[in-house]
Amino acid sequence: MAHRSINGSTTGGDGLTRFDRTALGLAVGWLVVVSLFFLILPPGVFTDAGFDSLRFVMLLVAIFMPVMMIAVVAFAARSHRASRDESFRMQAALDAMRQTRASQPAPQRPAAASPAAAARRQPPELRAQTAAPVADPPAEPSPPIQQLSHIDLVRALNFPDNEDDVEGFAALRRALRDPDARQIVQSSQDVLTLLSQDGIYMDDLHADPAPAELWRRFAKGERGEGIAGLGGVNDPAHLVPTAKRMTEDTIFRDSMSHFLRRFDQTVAAFEINASDDDLLALAETRTARAFMLLARVKGSFE
Repeated sequence: MAHRSINGSTTGGDGLTRFDRTALGLAVGWLVVVSLFFLILPPGVFTDAGFDSLRFVMLLVAIFMPVMMIAVVAFAARSHRASRDESFRMQAALDAMRQTRASQPAPQRPAAASPAAAARRQPPELRAQTAAPVADPPAEPSPPIQQLSHIDLVRALNFPDNEDDVEGFAALRRALRDPDARQIVQSSQDVLTLLSQDGIYMDDLHADPAPAELWRRFAKGERGEGIAGLGGVNDPAHLVPTAKRMTEDTIFRDSMSHFLRRFDQTVAAFEINASDDDLLALAETRTARAFMLLARVKGSFE
């Protein structure tokens, strides 16, 4: 039974595509035409001087050279289709992995932290909102387009703590529906996943706090030693392996550069209407800690 491949070419039960069968038909047709021609006009390979080897070789070249060219073209076309199919499959797999990772909690160590430790790691703004129990609000229809609030962006960039973090997942879903927020969330998830492969988790990082004014200067475009206080991660146990992977892993280096650009743009837009408390809450998210680590490694504060 014939079936259709990823790129749309039809493949028969014998494993040959329509192009392969066409090439095979051309080769066989050429051989049939040549055979008929030599049946009508036999080649003069034998002369008065005996067997003419040069004429015989030229005859073989004239017969089989077109067949070889058809075979080369068919093989090249098959290799190209195979490469393109593999590329499509890899792209589909990457898209599926990205969507799956974006709907999962941030990478964490297997051992679950205590509730008190988890509360200490939450941004101040989130702690204030989750300290008191809140009754379930009545269900109400959400508007088609709704601007993402600061608290939702902060929750999304901190990522859910675990599978039971209902509020974290709700904020993450809202952020993924926002075109701008979706880009920084997915970029952050990429680098957090890559860092976790080296055993580097944002919950383990100790970052020296920076004042809100320093974040505002960063949001307005200041760079270099003047805002070095933002690079609050100074532990060599995290800086050294990250710097080593940056020099050795091209995928990590590209993901890191993309993330830093997205984070710069996000902070610049966030700061416009953000209070000092909003900026400090953003600074304590897992995404902000990743920024501190990666920007310090890249030398952004020098």
